[in-house]
Amino acid sequence: MDRKKKLLAGLALAAFAALVVWAVMTVPQKPQLPEQTSDSNLMTYEGNTISEEKDGRKIWDLTAEHIEMDVHTKDVRLENLTGHFYMQDGRVVEVHADHGRYENETKDISLSGNVAISTSDGAILSSRELQWVSADEMLAAVGDASVSKEDMKASGERIESTDGFNKIRIIGRAHLVKGGESK
Repeated sequence: MDRKKKLLAGLALAAFAALVVWAVMTVPQKPQLPEQTSDSNLMTYEGNTISEEKDGRKIWDLTAEHIEMDVHTKDVRLENLTGHFYMQDGRVVEVHADHGRYENETKDISLSGNVAISTSDGAILSSRELQWVSADEMLAAVGDASVSKEDMKASGERIESTDGFNKIRIIGRAHLVKGGESK
């Protein structure tokens, strides 16, 4: 081989070696996946609504500033919410609360923190907690519960109703005042 061919072969070999070194050095690293935490099992929403319908009739809806849903259980936590419970006779129970929980398995709802409840026919309720028991379609104002409507005031530990607080059942330390009479 003459000198020119040896020089060209050496340059080609050097260029090939440089190309191999460059290819090996610039291979991107495998991206690291974030650690799996319990928070990664949550879906969060801002300003969203959840609701339930039965036989084409809306049963309830809850609109919250912040919603977290567990992707496995489908249970939901709500913050700063407004809700409506729709009665079969057309009346509506409206509720405002700081916190709420919806359990997907039972379809039950529990609301707490500054619970304010009103009905479309003029009843005003207050309690520490409002519970929706889906199986019975029952609303229950729980913990220092009180209701007032027209000339009637009632209080107790728990006030239950299956018709939007039109007819009520008072449980624990029941007190009723109607038209100025105490019972």
